[in-house]
Order: sequence, then structure tokens, then C-alpha cells
Amino acid sequence: MTIARPEDLVEEVVALPGLDLRVLRPRDPEALLDEEAFEHEEFLPYWAELWPSGVALARAVAGRTLRGARTLELGCGLALPSFAAAVAGGRVVASDWASAAISLAAENARRNGIELETLVCSWADPGPLVERAPWDLVLAADVLYERRNVPLLLDLLPRLVAPGRGQVLLADPGRAPAAEFLERAREAFELESRGAPGSTSVRLYVMRRRAPQPRRARS
Repeated sequence: MTIARPEDLVEEVVALPGLDLRVLRPRDPEALLDEEAFEHEEFLPYWAELWPSGVALARAVAGRTLRGARTLELGCGLALPSFAAAVAGGRVVASDWASAAISLAAENARRNGIELETLVCSWADPGPLVERAPWDLVLAADVLYERRNVPLLLDLLPRLVAPGRGQVLLADPGRAPAAEFLERAREAFELESRGAPGSTSVRLYVMRRRAPQPRRARS
């Protein structure tokens, strides 16, 4: 899936603390629906929307000083949190399984004078993400809109951050699958919930890997 014509895009100005991002996005996300891609992988162009969770997570990250922290965004879509992390000093990889999302993220980074790396990668085949672990910071905004994402994310996240090092920042607007994910994620992570900056509907979850429990010696 590609976006070929400039007239298919509109520009949004997103105000973050100390930063205004000028972001191109598809004018009509529904026009990007691809019947063949949907039949093959139930692929829908969620990436093309400017979701409140992405804006809220970007605002939360913009207030940090990352000092070269190795940062990964999962399901980046329009990649606002990635842009905020890069401006905050992170060494950022913005990843998504939609190649059109990654192409537009790279273009928007260029237009805003932001340096980051982009990567097309599926959670079902996450080798390129895991090979570069552990990450200092993993970002994810509104990625639990479908239940099929729950087991994929539960399997992937512990492979991306090490116990006692790094953290995951997950922004969610109350999607139904998120409740199951958060309950099961407590087996591997300590979770802290807080309100997201500038939003009354989005929650921000700070996740830190639990240290493995030592095995008890047999008596």
C-alpha cells in the first residue's frame, strides 16, 4: 500500500511541550482500505489516523531528557511519540508492520528536521527488534485495539527490555483487549497507571520488568 499523490495528504500541526510538529497524514484513511490485504491478514489502515493516544504519549515523552537512550516505538503509525523521543535526545527506531506508515514517518521526520531510524517489522516475526534488545525505552500508543494483538505483545515485550533496566510506556484509551493484556502482563512486569498529559480519556502505563524469582533448592 502506498500514498502516491500529495493531494491525498493533509498537514496537521501538533503542539507538544516546547515543540510544534508539522505532520502529514492521509486525508481519507478509509480510502486506503485494501480488500486483498484485509483478506490475507485482516489488514486495516489504523496507522493513518491521528489517534489521541499517540498525541498523549508524545506529550509525555516530550517532557523527558533521554540522553541517548535506545528507544523503540511499536506500531508507530504516524510516529508522534518517536518524534518526541528523538527531540528529547533518544536514539529512536520507529517500527510498524505497514510499509506506508514507515514511508510517511520517514518523510515527516525529514520535514521536521528529526533524525531517527524506521523499520518495517511484524510482531509475529519480530527478529529485527529482538536482536537489538535490550532497549532502554519501548513506546506503544493504542496498540491493543484488537484481541489478536494481546498474545503477540505479551510474548514480545519481555524480550525487548531486561529486568531492572529500561521500561515500557503504553498509552491506551480504554480498549477492551487492554484489560486482559494488563492483567496478564503483571506476571512479568510491575505496572504503574497514571493519567496521560492533556487527555481525560487516555491512561499511561509505566511497565518495568520483574526480576526473575530464584529457584528454591530442593529439601
